[in-house]
Amino acid sequence: MILCLDVGNITTTIGVVDDERLVHTARLRTDNFTADELGVLLTQILDRRGVARGELHGAICASVVPALRYTVLAACERYLELDCLWVGKGMRTGLKLRVDNPREVGADRICNAVAAAHRWGGPVVVMDFGTATTVDAVNHKNEFVGGLIAPGFRVAGEALFQHATQLPRVEVAPHEGSVIGKNTIDAMQAGLWHATLGSVNHLARVMREALDPAARVVATGSYGSLFGPASEEIAEVDRFLTLRGMALLYARNAG
Repeated sequence: MILCLDVGNITTTIGVVDDERLVHTARLRTDNFTADELGVLLTQILDRRGVARGELHGAICASVVPALRYTVLAACERYLELDCLWVGKGMRTGLKLRVDNPREVGADRICNAVAAAHRWGGPVVVMDFGTATTVDAVNHKNEFVGGLIAPGFRVAGEALFQHATQLPRVEVAPHEGSVIGKNTIDAMQAGLWHATLGSVNHLARVMREALDPAARVVATGSYGSLFGPASEEIAEVDRFLTLRGMALLYARNAG
């Protein structure tokens, strides 16, 4: 089994993968951990999941928070006695990155593309719903050809709360009532939901048409399970696609 760590701006997702099967997951709030704090949290989570540290033979991390690199590597070494692979420069991905500067492509986007190409093959479009909404394209040759980045659903809600003094912070959830809100909270939830869903459908459609009209559109990330089933453009939902990509990258680069 291997340990996969997806370190995002807001949350860190932890996965234990056994022979390409994701057998355990957990989430932490991404924080300014020390290596010892993170190490203790990891050992506690693994213990509660019934995973003996001796059963883990490797670890891999994909992070969009470069400042936490030392913390993650040190926590894995000190508390789990594991050398942790870092998704980034020099890693064998199995994909050609047909972009202007491959070093600019986020580790999470690479993992998503690797997993989508492995599971469905190109052409495929991956929409990752996190702090940002990323929409990435893998062509019929299984080449990563780029994508787009837009503000995420939660960021839009926080922007309203922070910049409009009379608007409250509202729950992030699908809006199933009337689009005509009868109070401020209903109006905000309706606006956030329908504005984002409309954007999701549009972005998925224009990306698919630019890549290949036959491309499959896949959703992942924190809010993928919210917008995936509601979108007329999204065919598949895999909340843990990034972790699956990390497991594949570990297999291609370990040893």
